[in-house]
Amino acid sequence: MKTTLFLAAVLFAAGGTVDPLALPGTEGSIGFDDLRYSPELHKLLVPGGRSGRLYLVDRDSRAVEAVAGFSASAEGARGHSEGTTSAESGEGLVFASDRSQRALVVVDPASRRIVARVKLGGVPDYVRWVAPSSEVWVTEPGAKRIETYRLDGKAPPKLVHAGNIEVADGPESLEIDATRRRAYANTWHDTTVAIDLGSRAIVSRWKNGCQGARGLAVDAAHGLAFVGCSEGSAVTLDLEHGGNVLGRAPAGKGVDVIAFSGKLSHLYVPGAEAANLTVVGVGARGDLSVLGAVPTAPEAHCVAADDQGNAYLCDPAKGRLLVFRDPYPASR
Repeated sequence: MKTTLFLAAVLFAAGGTVDPLALPGTEGSIGFDDLRYSPELHKLLVPGGRSGRLYLVDRDSRAVEAVAGFSASAEGARGHSEGTTSAESGEGLVFASDRSQRALVVVDPASRRIVARVKLGGVPDYVRWVAPSSEVWVTEPGAKRIETYRLDGKAPPKLVHAGNIEVADGPESLEIDATRRRAYANTWHDTTVAIDLGSRAIVSRWKNGCQGARGLAVDAAHGLAFVGCSEGSAVTLDLEHGGNVLGRAPAGKGVDVIAFSGKLSHLYVPGAEAANLTVVGVGARGDLSVLGAVPTAPEAHCVAADDQGNAYLCDPAKGRLLVFRDPYPASR
């Protein structure tokens, strides 16, 4: 009982500040899901759900630009089933989903215009750029697969269908490890799979200890993967040694999207039900230790980290972001 109380006290010891950042043209819930920082563009990519816009947030000035042309709808039920909900950059372009149209969209961030669009075979979830093969992979959990496209030219950009990868009981989340030429995804329960980028075959299946595996993040430099467990925890997997579990840390209940800061070696774990963000230090051997937590907002389930020690969380009910300035020292 004393141990439980001690962990709770650590978990809710708030640290740092969370400042709101408004997004133009949003009113109320817009259906956030995935957030992504682009080191290439020095911008945060914010798919705006039913707002019909993809937002580009400058890392330094916090200036917000909007790309229109995605499916839009009036405020509806909770969730993120409409409009654009995931995006990532590659080769100077941004690739984003449009769930309402079941489409993969290509954006020119310089002109802030949609320059290409291709119809998908299923409802998209995560969109990820695969640099080694100049491809875009899109998870489609309803079809239990990842749909892949090759970028064939850039003037204008053209996406060519390159095949499907079946993932039973998934795929949930998707991360690309160009160093090891692997992709990682979760099942909805207790397994993380590794996919070879060349053969597109699942080459490893690792038990991650979750009851409900959700978010993924990768520290490629140190051979680590992190999995967020919806019941309220995060774990570290050893990519070099059979996916062994190296560490585990408690977090607020309702974990979904997580993010890793290579600059600080911190893992950011939002708890949507707990309405807080747990900051976890990652040790040299993948061990995890809770540094503290800060209150966020109800259903704030998605987060991204930039390369300057900041984390950005979604605030779904108010259609805005929350910017967390991490006060904790680097863990390595």
